[in-house]
Formats: sequence, C-alpha cells, structure tokens
Amino acid sequence: MRADQIIERILVDRETLHRRLAELAQAISSDYEGKDLVLVCVLKGGVTFLTDLMRQLTILHEVDFLAISSYGIGQRDSSGAVRLIMDLKADIAGRDVLIVEDIVDTGQTMDYLLRLFQAREPASLGVCTLLNKPSRRLVEVPLDYIGFDIPDEFVLGYGLDFDEKYRNLPYVAVLKKEYFDGLPDET
Repeated sequence: MRADQIIERILVDRETLHRRLAELAQAISSDYEGKDLVLVCVLKGGVTFLTDLMRQLTILHEVDFLAISSYGIGQRDSSGAVRLIMDLKADIAGRDVLIVEDIVDTGQTMDYLLRLFQAREPASLGVCTLLNKPSRRLVEVPLDYIGFDIPDEFVLGYGLDFDEKYRNLPYVAVLKKEYFDGLPDET
C-alpha cells in the first residue's frame, strides 16, 4: 500500500526535521567537546535519526548499535517486556555514552537501557530522542536532548515503521485511525 493511502497528515516535515537536527547536533557537539563520546543507536528505528545527526556533529565520536524489542509484529503498543536482541560490541566503561533513540513513549524501554548501561559504569550516560510522547509515560526517564514532543498518535516515517514498512519516508507522519484501530492491543 502506498504511504499516501495510510497517512492522515504529516506531523514533522523534512525541513523542520533537518533544522531541529542541526540544533541538536550543535548542542551535543558543545556539551561533549573533548570527551570520549560513543553514540549508541537503538535499532532499527533510530538509524535514520543517528545517520543524519552524526553527519552534523563537529566532534569526534564512535558509533555502536544494539537491538531490542518490546513490540510484537502488528502490535500498536509496547508489551512492556523488553528483550535484548543484539548487544553492543564496544566496552562503554569509563566512556561518555549518548543513547540515540527514535521515540520515547512509555519510558519502559529507555528505563531498561539506562539500567543496563549504568551497570557497565560509563563516565556519563545521556539520552537523545527524536520524538517524545510525554502523555504516554509510565516510567519517568531523563531525556537530555529532545527533537520534538508529540501527541499520543501512531507515527511512522523517518525510521519509524508501521508493520516494518514506511521507515524510508523523509518526514514523520500520523497513521490514519482506521489502520491504527485494526491493530491488536498490547499483550
């Protein structure tokens, strides 16, 4: 199905995304100047955000990836049970770590990651999220850099998927309610 058939509206357009990424990159570059920064991308959704963000950083940094899951195929809400699918390759002990995430919703996944990484004793641990849904928060988590606060709507594009598709859209869009209503509730 074509994207224009399932999209209700564009929430954050391409130009607004890139403008905000430049602001985030400037703040991160300033805050981490002279530090041993490791950007940790949460796959799969965070990769588009990470790629565009790191191109605009003016400081040296490394990149690592991990994959987690809290959603089943076709689910609209997180199950709350987080599974680590792929762990980091780098040792983060004594290093400055910035988690780069596509969206923070209930906070459960980010809480899991923060506890996991804190046990590995980094020099510092921060979070940069493209999208934040504060109205859905079940667990409060510290967010150091936020691209956009958004309403409680199902979004896709710019790395975020709907049933593993539409990640390639160059903007963040809201899924039409008729498609969202067809998804099963969380398990």
